[in-house]
Formats: sequence, structure tokens, C-alpha cells
Amino acid sequence: MEENILDRVEAVAETDGRYQKAGYLFLYEALQHTVGKMGKTALPKEQRHVSGWDLLQGISEYGLDQFGPLTRSVFAHWGISQTADFGRMVFNLIEAELMSKTPQDCVEDFVEVYDFAEEFDWKKRKAQFKRLPAS
Repeated sequence: MEENILDRVEAVAETDGRYQKAGYLFLYEALQHTVGKMGKTALPKEQRHVSGWDLLQGISEYGLDQFGPLTRSVFAHWGISQTADFGRMVFNLIEAELMSKTPQDCVEDFVEVYDFAEEFDWKKRKAQFKRLPAS
């Protein structure tokens, strides 16, 4: 990410105060993951939109891939304990003109989409995230 965007994300995190900058940066990475998974990477920027539900599915998958059994702990460290937190973060970034939305998008799209305890239950999900052995 370019420095100007990083500074603006940091300003959003500081202004809101609930979520750490690292959480916002993770959100951008999870968005890129989701756009790629949906096959939209090559589309023009205005056609890469993903719904709140799609983004939350991407966040779950990307978070578990990155942090494994520590996903909930990492999110909690960043101030994120439920899907609505990601919605508030997205809309903070929209307000700062760092993300965009369609007229149909609203913060309520992120409310109670899944329960963190169930979604990030590593014992149930770890088989989906097997890593290659180190060489």
C-alpha cells in the first residue's frame, strides 16, 4: 500500500478508536482475497464490488488461513469480536473515501452473519487449512 493510504487508514483508526490499524489493513487484505476468490481481480475497479456477506466469508477464510487457531485472539486484540465490527470498520473506510459502496449496501449487512466462536472453531475447521510441510 502506498504511504498516503497507510496514513489515511491510521487516521481512521485513531479517529474511531475502537479498532487497531492492523485490523483495517487485514480488512484490505481480506477484501483482495475475496475479490480474487470471486474471480473479479481483472475487472475494472467499479465492477469488483462484493457484498457484506461475501466479504465476511472471505474474512473468515483469509483469517483462518493466516492465523489458524489464533484467529479469534488476533481479532480480539484488534478490537474485533463480532461480524458487526467488520461492518463498522468498512463504513469508517467508506466515510473516509478509502472504500466504496453501492446504494444497496448498509452496515446492517454485517450484523450477526456468523458467531465468532462457531466460525473460528479451529477443531472443526483445521482440516480445511492444511499447510504444506516446511522444506
